[in-house]
This record gives sequence, structure tokens and C-alpha cells, in this order.
Amino acid sequence: MAVKIRDRYKGVLNWFEVNMPVAETELSYTDPFQLIVAVILSAQCTDKRVNMITPALFERFPDARSMAGASQDEIFDLIRSCSYPNSKAKHLRGMADMIVNRFGGVIPMERDELTLLPGVGRKTANVITSVVWKNPVIAVDTHVFRVAGRIGLTPGAKNPLQSELRLTKEIPEGQRAQAHHWLLLHGRYTCTARNPACKSCGIAPWCAYYQKETGLKV
Repeated sequence: MAVKIRDRYKGVLNWFEVNMPVAETELSYTDPFQLIVAVILSAQCTDKRVNMITPALFERFPDARSMAGASQDEIFDLIRSCSYPNSKAKHLRGMADMIVNRFGGVIPMERDELTLLPGVGRKTANVITSVVWKNPVIAVDTHVFRVAGRIGLTPGAKNPLQSELRLTKEIPEGQRAQAHHWLLLHGRYTCTARNPACKSCGIAPWCAYYQKETGLKV
């Protein structure tokens, strides 16, 4: 008998709860401002690369006020090894400037305010609010979107917003912030884009993709 979606969510979440009790961002940061910078830099760039860039960047610009006073070229020189450094340098300077001049140097806590910042979209805002303030929201990046769809948690979702809304509906509030990291890390290390490690995957019994590939009705 095919797994019902309610049972699929229960099985997957229970497995993560037991086997990945500690799941958190792999980006290095010490405060909300640094996390915003790191998440902006991480777009289409690995966390490993971002963590190589940010020490020198944060030493030069430790807060929004110092970065707001920098030139775009100064920021570019420190992030040139990441993807799209020109646009990211522009976003970082604009983001810092808005935090200083619109929000009085204080990182806004609400998603709608965060998305006003240059370079900060819904996904980035959800990461910030869930990681820093533990808000019950789910950030859907490429890993989460792919994994949730492949497992069968978000059938029919055609874009990250549809995926986010379905995951938010089905996942209890207390698990939402961590669910982002569970799915992201699972996609990064096990359920990879090209060669998912299905044979060693602990959630295979509840996975729609595994069920389809093997012909098993589990």
C-alpha cells in the first residue's frame, strides 16, 4: 500500500528528530547582521566558500554602519571569489545602508521588513527569522525545494512558494525552523541532485522517489 502523505510527513520528521537532533546552518556568523551578509553571499555559492570569504569581510566591516560607509568596490574586492560578486557587493552595501538609515541600525525582525533590504528575498528573510528568532517559518532554497518534492512532501508544487506553503501547512510549528535544516542538509549530503544515496538513506521507507524507483509499495 502506498504511503499516505500524512504518514510520510510523520515518518520523515520522526526519523530526522531521532537521527539528526542537531541541525543548524553551516554558515559562520556571530550576530544577525553577519548572518544576513552570509546568506546573501551564499546564493548560488557553497557555504564552504562563503566561510572562506567572510572572516576578512567581517574584520573590515563588522557591522552595518561600517559596511554602509564603504564603497561598492571595497566590498567587491573582499568577495570577488564568490559567485556574482558585482551584484552581491551592490546588495550588501545597499542592505547595510538601509539598516542604518531606515531601521536605525537595528536588524528588523519581521519578514516583510527584511524583504525591503536589497538582496533579501523571502527565502533569506525566512532563514534570518527562523535561525535568529526561531520563528516557525520554513525557508525553501534549491535543496529544500528539490528534496521536499522528490520525497513526496510537496506533490504538485511548481515553485518555492508553493513548496513553502505546503510544508508550513503540514509541519508542526515547533519543528518548522529545524525542518529547513533537516531537508537542506539531507539534500546536500544524501539526497543529492544527480546521484541520491537511496540505499543508505534512512527515510527511504517514506520516500515517493524511492518507492517509484524500486517499485516497492512501502
